[in-house]
Amino acid sequence: MSTVNSDSDKIIRWGIIGCGNVTEVKSGPAYQQTQGFELLAVMRRNRDKAQDYAQRHGVKKFYDQAKNLIDDPDVDAVYIATPPDSHKEYALLVAAAGKPCCIEKPLAPNHEDCCAIVSTFANKNIPLFVAYYRRSLPRFAKVKEIIEGGVIGKVRHINWQLHKAANALDKSGEYNWRTDKKIARGGYFDDLASHGLDLFAFYFGDYQQVQGIAKNQQGLYSAFDAVTASWIHTNGITGSGFWNFCCNENTDKVEIFGSQGKIVFSVFDEKPIDIITQHSHETIQISNPHHVQLPHVEKLRAALQYQVPHPSTGISALQSSWAMEEILKNY
Repeated sequence: MSTVNSDSDKIIRWGIIGCGNVTEVKSGPAYQQTQGFELLAVMRRNRDKAQDYAQRHGVKKFYDQAKNLIDDPDVDAVYIATPPDSHKEYALLVAAAGKPCCIEKPLAPNHEDCCAIVSTFANKNIPLFVAYYRRSLPRFAKVKEIIEGGVIGKVRHINWQLHKAANALDKSGEYNWRTDKKIARGGYFDDLASHGLDLFAFYFGDYQQVQGIAKNQQGLYSAFDAVTASWIHTNGITGSGFWNFCCNENTDKVEIFGSQGKIVFSVFDEKPIDIITQHSHETIQISNPHHVQLPHVEKLRAALQYQVPHPSTGISALQSSWAMEEILKNY
């Protein structure tokens, strides 16, 4: 895989397409704080909002057209942080410009588009990353360490329960792209479940078989609000998931069952990691950094300038996109 340049001391200048909420704290400042990176330019279709973001974050350039940012000769690499229905369009423009790219998750709304993006970058030998940043966070690295250390014996099954009550926006009837079936068929499932399904592929390897059911139980929006799935990884570990966004309580609980115990943790909540065996119950608390994508972005620099393999690439993101497609394929 090619790198941005052969000079490891040269600053890599990034441009962001779509400087919305996710870039305010989670990701944008991470590109500014990573040694060897500079956030040089941002783009938003609303020029005033793009200018406001640039001024507040000390970014030198702002645009209201994505292609102008992509074609800027001073921009070395591009981070796409727009809703997923625009990812393919912008990604192919970045690939045509020959620049490394990081794309927000999910990579695209369907597996076919994900494959098109990945193959385009691969054919041009251009680095492509996806912002499944949990693969780089210390708390999830600790879970992986516990699994691989054999503390709970051989892993047999993983189960994830994620359910929430309808929020004020859902009840208001106001437009929300996250629950627009044309953009996100699975609704909040598309936006949130992808994080966990990608993480499970990181822990246990490729998915071999996946199936699911989906339903719109509330009728508050066009997308599905209730999804259930089961799967098996190629190594024989089985899994199940339950995502419902019309319950009366909020729950985020992952249980990894092993032959000698289990691990309990949350994908989104910063609850402690519990390791429960026949003879002990250990609790480990690891907080996320303030700018939660910082470890992910720091590993981008290691990948681009020192060829250190990054845990979240376009190729690795195909696993979760395929799994989600299989879960919803009959609906």
